[in-house]
Amino acid sequence: MKLPQITDAEWEVMKILWAREECPSSEIVKELTETMDWSPKTIRTLLNRLVQKEAVGINKEESRRAQMFYPLVSEKEYLQSETKTFLQKLYGGAIKPMLANFLQEKKLTEQEINELKQLFDENKNDADKSKTDI
Repeated sequence: MKLPQITDAEWEVMKILWAREECPSSEIVKELTETMDWSPKTIRTLLNRLVQKEAVGINKEESRRAQMFYPLVSEKEYLQSETKTFLQKLYGGAIKPMLANFLQEKKLTEQEINELKQLFDENKNDADKSKTDI
């Protein structure tokens, strides 16, 4: 399944839905008018676009005033897809140059380094396991 392209503005709506799983449009409008200073009309347009893109579903059984929206795409799925696209676009799919570039810009704490080592070790163990399963 190809995931829909989500704009930065639509991303703000999705964050609310991912956090709550299902949410009435009135709550989405309330939160985004406060945090993003957007008009209710703009927020409703974003919701409609997300429904058209099939990123968001809508419970049509509710009254027009209390429509319930829910994500059709999980946050994990979307983050994985965007990460792959980013990695492919900027680094040709290679992780090492990406990490090298980030590490030139930001110094890691000892704890961050240990956590990354653990992730690498887990990844190596998973790769080793899949080789022996063949």
